[in-house]
Amino acid sequence: MRVLVTGGAGFIGSHLVEKLSKKHEVIVYDNFSSGKKEFLKGIKCEVIKGDILNLNKIVKVSKNVDIIYHLAADPDVRKSYFKPVENFEIDAKGTLNVLEAARRNDVKKFVFSSSSVVYGIAKMPTPEDAPIKPISNYGAAKASSENYMMSYSNLYGIKCLALRYANIIGPRLTHGIIYDFYNKLKKNPKKLEILGDGTQKKSYLHVKDCVDASVLAAGYLKKSFDVYNIGSEEQITVKEIAKIVSKELGLNPKFIYKGGKIGWPGDVPKMLLSTKKIKKIGWKPKYSIRDAIVDTLNYLRGRK
Repeated sequence: MRVLVTGGAGFIGSHLVEKLSKKHEVIVYDNFSSGKKEFLKGIKCEVIKGDILNLNKIVKVSKNVDIIYHLAADPDVRKSYFKPVENFEIDAKGTLNVLEAARRNDVKKFVFSSSSVVYGIAKMPTPEDAPIKPISNYGAAKASSENYMMSYSNLYGIKCLALRYANIIGPRLTHGIIYDFYNKLKKNPKKLEILGDGTQKKSYLHVKDCVDASVLAAGYLKKSFDVYNIGSEEQITVKEIAKIVSKELGLNPKFIYKGGKIGWPGDVPKMLLSTKKIKKIGWKPKYSIRDAIVDTLNYLRGRK
């Protein structure tokens, strides 16, 4: 197959490209705002620099493509609070542009990296048919994108798949709690500032497990529109992560908590996805949360 991966030089995207390139012809489309060329080193793929907000260019790039994996986005949930319009432009309008490119070029399949945050505060473990009630601008943009996928699949016959990811960690990570803790401790090994009160409890998944699940789900796409949760059955608190990171670095810092029950406006303090649906088609994670955290730290320490 001929595959287009937007955001293919990013954290998750580069791992996806690495897996897909072993069997398919892969085109990476990335503006390198957060993605890095070094992430694609040694991977067989065509790399095109471009922005998903450039509709004409994404239409041109997606010609003669069989499937689009759309991962290009502004992944910073916190920043979406301060820059809601910018986040909408990239994460919602950008997705619509890629969908429109798929429509104009008669691309048959569209796979989207959505997020667990579309559910907002939800019952746990949260199934795919739970109400969509985002409490962040980032979550609203992802939910909006899913709605456009539903309309495009209905109107234009594009088979669309939304993959609602938990927190993904592992090698090539460029943001998030472990990246944040590591860099804070590198600057000051004696103290660690923690956003929130440390009791926030969420699910984390290794990027390789995430990519395996994503490709498997795309292969099972039979409906005009479908959704899969991609996450772990485990949960861990922010304080527990801080302890693991500190211990692995051989440190014993003082934890300083900043804020109340949530880390930032729009933060979902408790999250655990139901993964029954993805497991029914044969997927199961290979990494525990602790193993995924340690692997992420080993990468960060190795590249600094």
